[in-house]
Amino acid sequence: MNILSIAINEIKRDFRDVRTLIFMLAFPIVLMLVLGTALSNAFNTKTSIPDIQVLYKDTTTDALSQYFEAFAKEVSKSGIHFKKISNHTDGKEEVKQNHYDGYVEINNDGIKLYESDRSGIENNIMEGMLTSFVSKYNVATEVAKVDPEQVSTVIASGQHDDYIKETSLHSAKQPSAMDYYAITMTTMIVLYGAMGASYLIRGERIRGTADRLVASPIRKGEIFLGKILGSTVRNSLCVLAVILFSKFVFKVNWGNHLGFMFLVLLTEVLLAISFGLGISYIAKTGEASRTIVMVVVQFASFFGGAYFKIENTGEGILHIITKLSPLTWENAAITKMIYANDVSAVMPAVLVNIGVAGIFLLIAIISFQRREGL
Repeated sequence: MNILSIAINEIKRDFRDVRTLIFMLAFPIVLMLVLGTALSNAFNTKTSIPDIQVLYKDTTTDALSQYFEAFAKEVSKSGIHFKKISNHTDGKEEVKQNHYDGYVEINNDGIKLYESDRSGIENNIMEGMLTSFVSKYNVATEVAKVDPEQVSTVIASGQHDDYIKETSLHSAKQPSAMDYYAITMTTMIVLYGAMGASYLIRGERIRGTADRLVASPIRKGEIFLGKILGSTVRNSLCVLAVILFSKFVFKVNWGNHLGFMFLVLLTEVLLAISFGLGISYIAKTGEASRTIVMVVVQFASFFGGAYFKIENTGEGILHIITKLSPLTWENAAITKMIYANDVSAVMPAVLVNIGVAGIFLLIAIISFQRREGL
């Protein structure tokens, strides 16, 4: 009962601290909005191909000219437009000035394609398309030597109006900028809970209430557990508020495993509180503990992908540093749950959180018991 009373008192005191409360709630929400909006293009995995404009000059008089005109008419349905020019127009110069994506010369020696160096995907499409046409024409030429009546069948075979297909691989299963930063800002603000935890016991000594708590008919262990419980509940409620706000206001996709996701975040809350509490006993002064916690949290946020995606780190020192950040395994576990429906990532993250929290909590307990007061 004493533990519960201390926890409730701790929660009330925390919620009276308006500045800290605003920081825990407004800070992640504002960063979600700013980063999710400003960096939305960086998370756009869709590539749209515009219509391709191609000039061509035809100086032949044989069947190749007729077949190419029929081919040009067919591919125009897919947004590849061929425009015939006169002998007085310099097609190469038009392409060089980037007025057109390509220029094709058709003569008795064959077909030549000139491309713009500013068109990447368009060049590949034009090359593949013309290669296919030339191959089919060569086949038709050989067929004409044997059975001219079958030439029209060869030319018509395989004609379709979908030369360009825009296909997105798992686009619905990739987080948008807002989705990504909703996850990373939430896990980051949980880690910031270590700042408050570093003053969880020290704050009583600063306020001069530590002696009164020790003199009261409450055991030191109850005080210790009550304050941890109160801080855990306070931080968990803030995290829940951020998740609900982002879900219903920003329309963030939090997936279908909210229970497992909150379990990961709850154990991260315990990790943050234990870390802050342990550092408060390791450091000699409050300023030193606050500095240590701030530096660690900032490094963990930076290398954990809170501000931008960190991908393809290889096997070097950067890979090791990113793996040491708690946010790396938190974000990975939550992302897998949401977008891969993979709940197997939950337990490793939970166990690591509990293991690290246990180490710092053990340091705090041993130091707490050795002190005469709080």
